Amino acid sequence: MEKQKKKTIQMPHTYVIIFAVVVLCAVLTYLIPVGSFQTQEISYMMGDTEKTRTVIVADSFTYAVDEAGNRVRSGVPLFGTEDFGGQGMLNYVFEGLTSGDKNGSAVGIVAFILVIGGAFGIVMRTGAVDAGIHAMIRKTKGREIILIPVLFTLFSLGGAVFGMGEEAIPFAMVIVPLTIAMGYDAVVAVCVTYVATQIGFGTSWMNPFGLAIAQGIAGVPVLSGAGFRIVMWAVFTLAGVLFTMAYARKIKKNPQSSVAYESDAYYRNQMAQSDAAAAPFTLGQGLVLVSILVTIVWTVWGVVVEGYYIPEIASQFFVMGLVAGIIGCIFHLNGMRPSDMASSFQSGAADLVGAALVVGMAQGIVIVLGGTDPTTPSVMNTILYTLGNLLSGVPGVLAAWLMYVFQSLFNFVVVSGSGQAALTMPIMAPLADLAGITRQVAVLAYQLGDGLTNLIVPTSGCLLGVLGVARLEWGKWAKFQIKMQGMLFVLSTIFVVVAVMIGFA
Repeated sequence: MEKQKKKTIQMPHTYVIIFAVVVLCAVLTYLIPVGSFQTQEISYMMGDTEKTRTVIVADSFTYAVDEAGNRVRSGVPLFGTEDFGGQGMLNYVFEGLTSGDKNGSAVGIVAFILVIGGAFGIVMRTGAVDAGIHAMIRKTKGREIILIPVLFTLFSLGGAVFGMGEEAIPFAMVIVPLTIAMGYDAVVAVCVTYVATQIGFGTSWMNPFGLAIAQGIAGVPVLSGAGFRIVMWAVFTLAGVLFTMAYARKIKKNPQSSVAYESDAYYRNQMAQSDAAAAPFTLGQGLVLVSILVTIVWTVWGVVVEGYYIPEIASQFFVMGLVAGIIGCIFHLNGMRPSDMASSFQSGAADLVGAALVVGMAQGIVIVLGGTDPTTPSVMNTILYTLGNLLSGVPGVLAAWLMYVFQSLFNFVVVSGSGQAALTMPIMAPLADLAGITRQVAVLAYQLGDGLTNLIVPTSGCLLGVLGVARLEWGKWAKFQIKMQGMLFVLSTIFVVVAVMIGFA
């Protein structure tokens, strides 16, 4: 008898998905007229510090028109021309990769991912992480599940307190092999690191990179409404922990049911070939792990106290890799020599080239739509204006919920939390007044929509960086994440409705 193979829906590769979106956006540029906003500088207080931000003027949108008064449609060409600044549909990869600066998307995040990958390539070459994982497994035998709530809560706090996001990438490099060695999978590692940070980010009561900016733009006292948001953070974090633990138990019982089972084979094979399980834990290995811990503390201090961001954090982890390599050479860990440091850095960076490319490709979507400059006529501006208008005249609870849905969808093209706040809050805040809801509710809709959809949108460079570390394709991740996303959507809807009902202000 012939075995019948079940037909399964094969999710396209991430590159294919992004290319399809780029083509769709290119088509839209021929159908939708371009428009622009006026901007203004606003000031707001964050503690004792005065902050300024350039935002759009809500009622200032105008369509670009030609000499005959007809609305202009600036269809993007296949290849870049001088009229389009060298930007075209089929060079979206190059233009995306070279856009931005060292402090943000895309070139900054691309460099960050490659440096982090190289640094951890050196660390992993020493064998200290493998040895540490096996030592931890021996000590927590049968109690591995307790690590999930502990790690999830800590990373969620990181997202809530100082807007942790990109920082999850290096942590995932250690935690992915840890969870796999404990009998779980890479999905669990992504949940307790990146997912946790974004749940914290989206429900934060003090996040300086999202909440504070949105409140300042909306004219709401900065960091107000903390009581409601702390309760919200606790509920969402608990829900995330329980969801992850239930999934982890399922994978422990049946590892082959994991969407990451095939890709996790890379780590399982590494562990099978390693002698770390039986070998004693040495002083040199301990010093390498101490260097990782010191770097973590140094990074948290730098972000919270000194305001470090992508360039500084990348340098901190480069130093960590350098120190770990020197320790490896001194103690001859895995027979390590100076030349091995260089080759390990190269191979570590090479492992994340795919994730780095996706960051540039995703940024290409924004470029095809005309970029995020509100003063330059673009399809992006027209889409923002049109969607904002759809919310006008809608009453109460429905208006607040639609704001949340709008922010969730808009996050697909503008993943930056502060960038989305600057573009949308000047429109959402006045709409909240017209709908009879508080501006605090409009801010709530923004932070939930912006933060929680970061867990699934294929345009998030940070998400794709973590998935690159986990060797997990976006399509397989989405197959798992869609269920959690549904749970978070229901919870968000409940909190938005409750906020409207109690007049959250």
